[in-house]
Amino acid sequence: MSEKVKKRTRPLTGAFLIIGGMIALVFSLALSISVGAADISLSTVWGSVLHFNPDLQSHQIIRELRMPRALASAMVGACFAVAGAIMQGMTRNPLADSGLLGINAGSGVVLAICFAFFPGLPYLHLILYSFLGAGLGAGLVFGIGALAKNGLTPVRLALAGAAVGTLLVAISEGIAIYANVGQDLAFWFAGGVAGTKWLQLKLMLPFILAALAAAIVLSRSVTLLSLGDEIAAGLGQRTALVKVACTIVVLILAGTSVSAVGPIGFIGLIIPHLVRYLVGVDYRWIIPCSAIVGALFVVFADIGARLINAPAETPIGLLIALIGVPFFLYLARNVRREL
Repeated sequence: MSEKVKKRTRPLTGAFLIIGGMIALVFSLALSISVGAADISLSTVWGSVLHFNPDLQSHQIIRELRMPRALASAMVGACFAVAGAIMQGMTRNPLADSGLLGINAGSGVVLAICFAFFPGLPYLHLILYSFLGAGLGAGLVFGIGALAKNGLTPVRLALAGAAVGTLLVAISEGIAIYANVGQDLAFWFAGGVAGTKWLQLKLMLPFILAALAAAIVLSRSVTLLSLGDEIAAGLGQRTALVKVACTIVVLILAGTSVSAVGPIGFIGLIIPHLVRYLVGVDYRWIIPCSAIVGALFVVFADIGARLINAPAETPIGLLIALIGVPFFLYLARNVRREL
């Protein structure tokens, strides 16, 4: 690893963030399970985990409704954050995010087709089709961006992503209206973890664990790519192979998450920047820290979604967008000054 990376890395902060973040995540999951239309004490939550009693209604609510929802929040938060971190390092684009670069919208249009014309598909098939849609969205964005006269700049790539994303969302909505599934699809597009079932989590978990493990394995290579292709190649990096592997990991992370909770954007944009500010530029710290901070971010966002307009729920995607849009505009302004 280059001396430049070592000097700009803060391993003690990273270690503290991982340990403290794991403790905070356990607390946030317990809080998420206890908060809702029916308030449940933390002692009841703990009792349900250790000594589940199917005859108690509170235990049934915890086990069948609250726990899958809380775990889904943590899982998709980690996935979107790590996907964004890998994309930003791989492309050296500070605006990279699965939502901004068309990956989420690509998954969305394929899933809209599945909901409209192939109802009742097994959830495992939906995950696989979501991967396919994610690849379609990314391919369109990078293909259009590559046609630019002076190559792919961060702003051009973001603009291409915005254009392709808008087109794919419009196609999805058109399909929903044609097939009369607009109400179901509208809530899914708004983004939310309500209604997540244990079956979904069991099917998602192997994909997510494999992709997160691969992301950690690739973290050193992503750090080298973030220094530039020429430097990475000079340090013995097989840049083309690493980029293919990173792209597959991103598609799995984003595709799995979108199939479960909808195309929630901005998580992969905000979290890696925050983590990079805290721990430095070494992706061996950025990727695991992003997973933990991303999980925390979405768990607390889901808690907020339940409390803001209780007993009704605010779409979690809306809350995150209220933070993400100003952050994106701030980044875009800074990137434009640097060009």
